[in-house]
Amino acid sequence: MTDPLPAPHRPAYLDHAATTPMVPEAVAVLTEMLGRTGNPSSLHASGRAARRVVEESRELIAERLGARPSEVVFTSGGTEANNLAIKGLFWSRHAQDPARRRLLFSAIEHHALLDPVLWLGKEQGADVVTTAVDRDGIVRLDDLRRTIESDPGSIAAITTMWANNEMGSVQPVDEVVAMARPHGIPVHSDAVQAAGHLPLDFAASGLEAMTVTAHKLGGPIGVGALLAVRELELMPLLHGGGQERDVRSGTLGAPLIASFAAAVDVSVRRREAEATRLEQLRARLVEGLVELVPEAIVNGPADPALRLPHVAHVTFPGCDADAMLMLFDARGIEVSTGSACTAGVPQPSHVLLAMGYDEESASSSLRFSLGHTSAADDVDRVLAALPEVHARASAARAVRAR
Repeated sequence: MTDPLPAPHRPAYLDHAATTPMVPEAVAVLTEMLGRTGNPSSLHASGRAARRVVEESRELIAERLGARPSEVVFTSGGTEANNLAIKGLFWSRHAQDPARRRLLFSAIEHHALLDPVLWLGKEQGADVVTTAVDRDGIVRLDDLRRTIESDPGSIAAITTMWANNEMGSVQPVDEVVAMARPHGIPVHSDAVQAAGHLPLDFAASGLEAMTVTAHKLGGPIGVGALLAVRELELMPLLHGGGQERDVRSGTLGAPLIASFAAAVDVSVRRREAEATRLEQLRARLVEGLVELVPEAIVNGPADPALRLPHVAHVTFPGCDADAMLMLFDARGIEVSTGSACTAGVPQPSHVLLAMGYDEESASSSLRFSLGHTSAADDVDRVLAALPEVHARASAARAVRAR
């Protein structure tokens, strides 16, 4: 797809972990489908045509992600899928057995899962148990094993993300499943960041539920899916027409779903080649950053097998990350801080704090994330701007510290 602006004038976009531009194939499908009419639940010809699109898309997504079509439950995105998974599991399991009150989750979950879990603890009587992570942002399996074995009958569900959105660290999902299976404990994984970058096979994983979303792998914003085994009982969040196995009511958006399927297809087919390309770009970026700023610290696992190929999380001691972000942005370079904002109030990243970093380090970190539109020129522009950006951000921090 042709860039709307020449390379020197278009942004150097290094925030693909937040959202990635749509791939041309997904754009083409969405554009064509938006001209059609039909509610997939209607029985007339237009409705049946829309239903056919939805079901063919469901089959394609299922095939590419190692699931059965009946296991694909469409949602509005990753946040809804995570909420459906954890709330639906807790309410269903707790209703069947009031003793099942515990929810186990890792300390580095995305707010789309962290917040509903904490809400269940505050408002619904769940006993929330956090599993610690190591300095690389990987779940401590010994801690998790002790928690499970201390009272397995009280656990409603376990959730562990597949790959962390800030650090890129890949979690030992298969080992978590192996610990839970003998006790009949369902495991959910937020695979939003992993989809399209790591090999995902829902059936082989042994998970009961897995979250994916379209806009992180080249599809449109506003559509995602919860992959859930047929046997899993989920209490719905939404009640209405009974669509999607009666666990997610609402009119299905055939254009969004078809575009989602196209993006999944493209990202899975190109995954290996693209992972190699992005790993090389990441290496070029990281080597350049450390050469220009020797005190910079590259966070997360050094072993490529333990991290996503497209994410680099870097701490710049003595710098204000928000200042660096804005200085980069003024130069047409778009990156992300390692902090989260709640109600407009900047807060240190809970991920870095869980990994053992102090608040100063957490507020001095940037995330650079690459994607299918990234090229060597984007990396070169970051490295060309870095010396001045770093110098000015360091000076600003020094002035405030006086």
